[in-house]
Amino acid sequence: MNERIKKLRKALGLTQQEMAEKLGIKRNTIAQYEIGRNPPTDMVITLMCRAFDVNEEWLRTGEGEMFIQLSRDEELVAFFGDLLAGEPDFKQRLLSVLARLSEDEWALLEKIAESLTSEMKKDGDGQ
Repeated sequence: MNERIKKLRKALGLTQQEMAEKLGIKRNTIAQYEIGRNPPTDMVITLMCRAFDVNEEWLRTGEGEMFIQLSRDEELVAFFGDLLAGEPDFKQRLLSVLARLSEDEWALLEKIAESLTSEMKKDGDGQ
């Protein structure tokens, strides 16, 4: 399991310190897990799986995919949960503005998005 913990951390682009902070444990504890000196407790395994959407079977045995594949609705729920828990930023301000759009404004926004998509496809074909 130690190699999978290290692989997970690297896939997430986290340092041992960052991973430890997200899990509420010490950096040295992560280091001990990664070198195989101490195995993580069931509680820490559960924390890792919840915090990083990790497939518990993969973490324990190496079988299956590293990450749990979320449905579109589950992705949105996770996104909004993270957004609401964080400090106010551009994402929150943008979503606040979007929440106040009228139906006509949503239709205009959809046209703009379709136009941008079309332009990106044209640019991609011409290269």
